[in-house]
Amino acid sequence: MTAALRVLEFNAMGYRRVWRGTLFSTFLSPVLFLAAMGLGLGAFVDQGGNGALGPFSYAAFLAPGLLAGQAMQTAGFESTYPIMGAIIWDRTYFGMLATPITVTGIVFGTLGWMAVRLAMVSTAFFIVMVAFGLVASPLGILSIGVGVMTGLAFAAPIMAFAATRKNDQAFSMIFRFGLTPMFLFSGTFFPIERLPARIQLLAEILPLHHGVALARHLCLGDAADRSDQVVHVVVLSAYIVAGTIAALITFRRTLVR
Repeated sequence: MTAALRVLEFNAMGYRRVWRGTLFSTFLSPVLFLAAMGLGLGAFVDQGGNGALGPFSYAAFLAPGLLAGQAMQTAGFESTYPIMGAIIWDRTYFGMLATPITVTGIVFGTLGWMAVRLAMVSTAFFIVMVAFGLVASPLGILSIGVGVMTGLAFAAPIMAFAATRKNDQAFSMIFRFGLTPMFLFSGTFFPIERLPARIQLLAEILPLHHGVALARHLCLGDAADRSDQVVHVVVLSAYIVAGTIAALITFRRTLVR
């Protein structure tokens, strides 16, 4: 735990020098997303939707999905280039291993820092949602934790993969053919029941759908989603645990020679 906290502290000190550059993605991005997709496009959806979303507006339906999607995108970036940079370009992790810090400390410290970053991003997004009046349930504040879990469900396995790479060519493929399609077809913008059966099954296997459904349930209440919420938590937790185990294996193979 001490080693992990030192790694987390190292990342926090680095972020303290560059935090101003993240203000746009952290605060302005949610405002622009919700204003354009929720209030702009949402006005037309509400007019022609014939009450398909029940008592909720399209903006209220969309916002929790965007919170989970933002967490996924943040985790995707934090677990790709920074990980490769610390291994290949800056060799920061090798410097850490020259101290009492172990591979386990590096993995858990890095994931701990990602959890902190995801909490920052999810909190900012939730504040914007509240400002727009898009949270109908007091339990909505728990969607911040859902954002953290959703992000870690992606961060852990992606950083395990990143530790095996010699260059960054595969990272663009992850975003282009993995995260972006998942963002579009995991229930963020419309219910997955509208998808063909095979794609719907695929969406239910992947973690983003479970983060979106759970965040939406918490923000809108039971009337918005009657699926089993325990299943969403179990699936997200399973991705986090499996990804962490994989990261411990791949980090040890890469860093310990």
